[in-house]
Amino acid sequence: MAKRATVFIDGEAGTTGLGIRDRLLAIPGIDLRSLTGDRRKDPGARREIMAEVDLAVLCLPDDAAKESAALAASLGAQAPKIVDASTAFRVNPDWAYGFPEMAPDQTARIRAAQNVSNPGCYPTGAIALIRPLVDAGIIPPDYPITINATSGYSGGGKSMIEAHDARGGPAFEIYGLGLEHKHIAETQLYSGLTRRPIFAPAVGHYRQGMLVSVPLHLDTLVGKPTGADLQAVFAAHFRGSVLVRVMPGTESRLEPEDLNNTDTLELRVYANDTHRQAILVARLDNLGKGASGAAVQNIALMLGLPHPAYAPELADA
Repeated sequence: MAKRATVFIDGEAGTTGLGIRDRLLAIPGIDLRSLTGDRRKDPGARREIMAEVDLAVLCLPDDAAKESAALAASLGAQAPKIVDASTAFRVNPDWAYGFPEMAPDQTARIRAAQNVSNPGCYPTGAIALIRPLVDAGIIPPDYPITINATSGYSGGGKSMIEAHDARGGPAFEIYGLGLEHKHIAETQLYSGLTRRPIFAPAVGHYRQGMLVSVPLHLDTLVGKPTGADLQAVFAAHFRGSVLVRVMPGTESRLEPEDLNNTDTLELRVYANDTHRQAILVARLDNLGKGASGAAVQNIALMLGLPHPAYAPELADA
């Protein structure tokens, strides 16, 4: 009988932690380990359980995630593999960035990694839209990119969730107007941009679901491409992907909740070749491919376990 993998979720009571736990229960070959009561915050108890498991998932604020990662590192050869869901290590070169579909070698890097940083929800959509066109030489690295995005309120953490659940919250609001949003650094780095993008996030009064959009003037891009050219780049980049789907941009409107409770990411190109303009749009569940779903995808890769995105590959191995 094959050895079962053991996983500890440090911070399993939060939104992302609960989502990861529910998804892991559906994957064969995993045993979940937990701490109860005051032991959840006891560094000694957390270090002890980390020494006993194959992988630990950190669903914690940044400073707490750094402390937990240090606890794991102090175990030396007994240290578990780590998937961190915070922003603490996303631009750290010693951590693999957990977006397998981002580049041809990214899946292999995640599979071999000791430590993986789970991507942010907004960057997942933005990088998927920008990186293929930068790699193809269509978007220059110093191109002035603007990213507009709207998320359900569950992406805003505990205080925002409580505000919307208890008081109704505003119907819609733009935030991050100081242009210092914590997701900008990873978006710029992994999109391959040398110029800092402008990022305008917003939240709507609905629980989950996300749209990320990037407007483009086609004649300012290398080769003056058509909308069909952009679509072809996406189709080639994500060919064979189970979770990232390149869709035809035929709708006159798009709503954000259609992929809720899935781990799918959809990409569309809406182009007007007469006016030489385009809008690139990514749709995803901010709690799925934008958080818990992405973490479980990475966990499966790191532990060599079956997952809907990799089952055929593992079966052939």
